[in-house]
Amino acid sequence: MKKFQIPQLSITGFLLAAIAIVADQVSKYFVLDYFRNGAGQMELAKSVTPFFDLVLVWNRGVSFGMFNQHGAVHENTVMPYVLIALAVVLVAFVTHWLLRAETRAEAIAFGLIIGGAIGNVIDRIRLGAVVDFLDFHLGGWHYPSFNVADSAIVVGAGIILFLWGLRGKTGA
Repeated sequence: MKKFQIPQLSITGFLLAAIAIVADQVSKYFVLDYFRNGAGQMELAKSVTPFFDLVLVWNRGVSFGMFNQHGAVHENTVMPYVLIALAVVLVAFVTHWLLRAETRAEAIAFGLIIGGAIGNVIDRIRLGAVVDFLDFHLGGWHYPSFNVADSAIVVGAGIILFLWGLRGKTGA
């Protein structure tokens, strides 16, 4: 019987996924603690610079607040379970690709995506919503609030798109 071994590149990806999960959860812990006031209530925003605020947004939708619905009707639907299930399927597919990564950059990208997805799933299970807290804006332009997990997913996906785009151009 052939013994399964995790490829070295995959180990790099899994380690990076773990780092992304820890960074995401630790950052959310500190943000939630920061916004708690002495009365046990939560503040909602703190201006840091003219273009950046720390905010507290409970995202019940997907990345960057898409499909984020508020109110009892949404909270009592199956949507949170659907989003958790979709994230678990995504993690399974990306893990499959990570185990077949051909380059260190691919392993890093897949690890970031896995770590970000798991970080947000932990929020959904533990808190019922994803904690978003980074808020960038300039003049009338406003970028949706996001978190460390979202950043990991976007950076990982960007790396993959770049690498696979290069392969298409070079025929590799």
